[in-house]
Amino acid sequence: MENNLLDAGTSGAIPLEPILTTEFDDWLKGQKDKTKRWLKANDFHAQPGQFCLLPNSRGKLQRVLVGVGATEDPWSLAALPQALPSGNYVIESDWQPEILERITVGWSLGAYSYTRYRSPKPHQAHLVLDSRCDANLIANQVAGLRLVRDLINTPAADMMPADLAASAHSLANTFDAEIADITGDALLTANYPAIHAVGRASCHAPRLVELYWGNKNNPHISLVGKGVCFDSGGLDLKSSANMRLMKKDMGGAAHALGLAHMIMAAGLPVRLRVLIAAVENAVAGNAFRPGDVLASRAGVNIEVENTDAEGRLVLADALTDAAAENPELLLDFATLTGAARVALGTEVPAFFCNDDPLACELMEAAQTELDPIWRLPLHTPYRRLLNSQIADISSAGKTPYAGAITAALFLQEFVPKGIPWVHFDLMAWNLENQAGRPIGGEAMALRGIFSYLRKRFEVTAPEIK
Repeated sequence: MENNLLDAGTSGAIPLEPILTTEFDDWLKGQKDKTKRWLKANDFHAQPGQFCLLPNSRGKLQRVLVGVGATEDPWSLAALPQALPSGNYVIESDWQPEILERITVGWSLGAYSYTRYRSPKPHQAHLVLDSRCDANLIANQVAGLRLVRDLINTPAADMMPADLAASAHSLANTFDAEIADITGDALLTANYPAIHAVGRASCHAPRLVELYWGNKNNPHISLVGKGVCFDSGGLDLKSSANMRLMKKDMGGAAHALGLAHMIMAAGLPVRLRVLIAAVENAVAGNAFRPGDVLASRAGVNIEVENTDAEGRLVLADALTDAAAENPELLLDFATLTGAARVALGTEVPAFFCNDDPLACELMEAAQTELDPIWRLPLHTPYRRLLNSQIADISSAGKTPYAGAITAALFLQEFVPKGIPWVHFDLMAWNLENQAGRPIGGEAMALRGIFSYLRKRFEVTAPEIK
């Protein structure tokens, strides 16, 4: 298998023994004196992330002890692939298969590095899969999550709308999906005026990418991704410091494509539709301006409050299109507001949902997978903050308060009542190195969302023919 994982049954693997921190003292009582002395000499107390190499009488590595804070933590072993000596390892534990699968995904992501522009370091530590685990499920999740990271980490010069579309086409080819692009001025003819307006100032033509997969008779789900491949802020220009990470502003599109990979690879019995609004928010003589009134696919006229609030504009057209097919579930992903990061920090994505049971089920799945998300309210009274004196709606409020909520309320204007809708406002980036999560692009919330989708659709929907 790829990603430093080996097939179950591979012989000669060194045991990895995870020890819960809370159970270490009791575990230690049952060990031989020489083991106790060795652990004391190495100051090993089974703290989370701590590991200790146990040699045999000939000095050869015999076993690895690993401190674990909680069995459910997917990152329990994620630091080991780049820390252990070269060799093959196997988890020696009576943990349930679903826990082992989660931790194995974390292990594999711990070996991740972005290598497009430099030579990869060879993987030295490999993990042998437990025979009780679903190898395909693990591999498919890892591939989807790595795809998200790779797309976000790619510099804007190599990830403009055409490049993002090419990645979507490659995904479609892998899973025999239908795919088409609407590019440049054809967006006006096809009635995507807001997408065109945001992207028209760039020499890289804006486009809408549309992917279909699965039996039309299966439940329809739609994924919408914000694909702002670089965000200068437009005429409301960002500072150089705030522009530095704006290659990640297509992180929503990356999440939609990564989740699509996981859905198609798992063969979930759904009719999947993916819409990617891909643009560069650039500065030129034909750039849209603060105070302009833009048309939208929904027929809603939008007054531009700030050209740096462009993601919601391209999402408006894409959400209108997605909702027109009346899907059973509509999810959108966007690196949309700094306000969400102020509220929840960079590691917890905000989500908004117009369906309470759906929101509760998503939260439950996220908590089970330890893939954190947090619901913020679609507080209807704040809709007044989007009132415009000359158009149907303003693109943003004039107050600095409740920015994530007003952005979600803006998007809700383009989702008809009755369609279960979830909007994810996420960072899509790690600001610091943690086990399995290096600085750079990050897939957030997808493990929990995918778990929810598997539980919902594998049982209730007919099989794909």
